[in-house]
Amino acid sequence: MQPLIDRESVERLYHRADAARWELSIEDFARALQRSVAKAFAGRMPSARDVERYIESLRHTDLALACACAAGHVAAWDHFVLEYRPVLYRAADALDPSGGARELADSLYADLFGLDNEPPQTGERRSLFRYFHGRSSLATWLRAVLAQRLVDRVRAGARTAPLPDEEPAAPTHQVPDPDRGRYLALIHEALGAAVANLDARARLRVRYYYVQGLTLAETGRLLGEHEASVSRHLSAARKTIRRDVERRLAESGLAREEITQCFACVAEDAGPLDLDRLLSSASGARNSEKNVQGEEASTFAPSVGIGRKRQ
Repeated sequence: MQPLIDRESVERLYHRADAARWELSIEDFARALQRSVAKAFAGRMPSARDVERYIESLRHTDLALACACAAGHVAAWDHFVLEYRPVLYRAADALDPSGGARELADSLYADLFGLDNEPPQTGERRSLFRYFHGRSSLATWLRAVLAQRLVDRVRAGARTAPLPDEEPAAPTHQVPDPDRGRYLALIHEALGAAVANLDARARLRVRYYYVQGLTLAETGRLLGEHEASVSRHLSAARKTIRRDVERRLAESGLAREEITQCFACVAEDAGPLDLDRLLSSASGARNSEKNVQGEEASTFAPSVGIGRKRQ
């Protein structure tokens, strides 16, 4: 049994997340924090200090929004659809430029909302948001869920293909992948190297958009670029990182099937992946980015609130 989070910490994080705006009760928020701790420290007993450090690192605003959506609060759900539908569509188009993944993106809404369509119907909400624990941003988690759905669809299609000979039935229970830890370590290392390989301006775009949660327009104002240019550059950065990561994994000795499994592991649970830390530890990134920001973005920073999460 995991240690309980003290009331003072819960209240502090509840107010930091501005959870009351969604009419989310502090008790529901406390349960979400406790579930996140249980997930992170499964199978071991952390110290009170470890728990405190962990809950401080969470994306509290995103966790509160997900919690409120899971509970069915209308204001939270309306905000989610407005803010994250474009995120899902961009992710879908990145996964499948032909537009085929948008259907999967649309199908996620029923699972996220928690419609009870599976027999037997109990009237309980079964929201997919219950599996968001605040370890990454909500946008990152949504992209991972969508990517996993696409992987599952591809695998399902492969299973329906006729086989030349009868194969033994697959086990009905899921067997933990013994290589999962190695795959995660390899892809985290490759991702860190790929991010460090980006030029300073590209890293700064990634930091503004994905870490600080600025919109495309806000990022563009900081860098003196048009919104469409920011979107195009971010798309190019994602593709560059993906190619670089795949190349580094191949150079480490992984076969194509193992590389696919690496990405599937990350899509299921990226673990303690901290993009902010990767960007900060990139070779020469910190000094270079400060120079770019100082020259081109200093006059815009106060107007958009650099350092604050978008509410």
